[in-house]
Amino acid sequence: MPALRLLALGDSYTIGEGVVEAGRWPAQFCAALRALEVDIAEPRIIARTGWTTDELSAAIDVAEPLGEWDMVSLLVGVNDQYRDRDLDHYRREFSALLDRALGFAGGGGDRVFVLSIPDWGVTPFGQACGRDTVQIAREIDGYNAVNHEISLHRGVFWLDITDITRAFGARPEMLAADGLHPSAAMYAAWVEKLIDSLP
Repeated sequence: MPALRLLALGDSYTIGEGVVEAGRWPAQFCAALRALEVDIAEPRIIARTGWTTDELSAAIDVAEPLGEWDMVSLLVGVNDQYRDRDLDHYRREFSALLDRALGFAGGGGDRVFVLSIPDWGVTPFGQACGRDTVQIAREIDGYNAVNHEISLHRGVFWLDITDITRAFGARPEMLAADGLHPSAAMYAAWVEKLIDSLP
């Protein structure tokens, strides 16, 4: 029987800006499954730092034929929030991306999972950027309410990792060198929660 395959779609949080490949959360997730004796290949990642929902969609358009996958993850929206895009725009774009993820999973909602958007306002970068961190948190909550609602409507598992970023996102060991993106240790905390929470 061939190894399971994961397609991970997203932005800097999925490509793991500032960490080595093995430290990215999709790579750590697959490693954790292997430790549980699940036969799974290295993940295929379509993600880039700075991508918004529409930029991720455009990248999927020009990727090689992706076919069907055993698992598909989606974590995207922080750059839409950073660029002050409204929730209606995000709702449309995220909904379309989730439909595409479901297509890559053969229509199976039980084979797709969504991670919530981290709160970057708690990081040293966020604290020093001159933006209102209370407003950042409020906007992140709004975006996550949208992706949560759409995920539930599509029958897709949704994991809240925003709470982890708010609890630990200011700690130096939980940050990459840029003071903004998560470290491998932060991603490990996400993966631990994901492994414990997946149905």
